[in-house]
Amino acid sequence: MAEIRVNPTRMEMKKLSARLTTARRGHKLLKDKRDELMKKFLDTVRLNKELREQVESKLAEVHASLSIASSVTSRKMMTEALMIPGRQGTLKVSYRSAMNVKLPVYDFDMGGGGKSGCNYGFAFTSGELDSAVAELAELLPSLVRLAELEKSAQMLAEEIEKTRRRVNALEYIMIPQYERGIASIRMKLDENERSNTVRLMKVKDMAVKREIDAAKKRDA
Repeated sequence: MAEIRVNPTRMEMKKLSARLTTARRGHKLLKDKRDELMKKFLDTVRLNKELREQVESKLAEVHASLSIASSVTSRKMMTEALMIPGRQGTLKVSYRSAMNVKLPVYDFDMGGGGKSGCNYGFAFTSGELDSAVAELAELLPSLVRLAELEKSAQMLAEEIEKTRRRVNALEYIMIPQYERGIASIRMKLDENERSNTVRLMKVKDMAVKREIDAAKKRDA
């Protein structure tokens, strides 16, 4: 692991101490953000799971209705009925912010065709086909909502991973580097202070010795 190379001065230690304080504060904020994102992600996944189960159950019913319709209606009749131009819908995409993550919001509007969703006449089609088409029309908003939840879960997962990497970088790389740098500077400063103390003591001893020698010469 690369170490921070700094000059062993009190000014440099003060700078590193300020960086360490900022890194610790950022580490706490990022951990809080990660935890909140995880909570939102789990809530989104739970809603997604519930809605997916409902949609898959409904699709199974639609598939059963289409299977019955294909057995009681000729292929030509079904093809002609389903070839009629479909209804046009409008999908508006907006965004909401969750912990600085822009999550999509899909607003779907199906225009025309009534609630049944059928664009053809009912004279020559079976009730099973009509029911399947109507069920699909009713299911479409749920499919759009499911797409919204899955996209939100994907974006939250990506942001959680980015935040996790930043938290780990601060916790295991930057903060320890700052702590080791401060400890190294403090050790060097203490060593310099001890050296200065020893030097001053030697100078004092030399001065005392000179005074003693001078006093002896005067007495002689």
